Amino acid sequence: MIGFIIAGLVIGALARLFTPGKQKLGLLATLLLGLAGSVIGGTIAGILGTGSIFELNVFGFIIAVISSVLLVGTAESLSARRKNSSISR
Repeated sequence: MIGFIIAGLVIGALARLFTPGKQKLGLLATLLLGLAGSVIGGTIAGILGTGSIFELNVFGFIIAVISSVLLVGTAESLSARRKNSSISR
């Protein structure tokens, strides 16, 4: 469980590093997006037969980082949209 949390933090941090611009996400959001990305990456790796969701492998890690980058971008987009809609009211 601790390894899963550490992997989530590392993947979330890498995703924020690879996402252009400044993100206004806290440590908890980074952790949660990293964990979600690692679950997606592990699931895809499992479906393709390169490993399981509980196994750290290169392909699953790469897919997890890519998934987390997309999740960070989506979270930032939703956050900006929510902020803009509350300002325009």
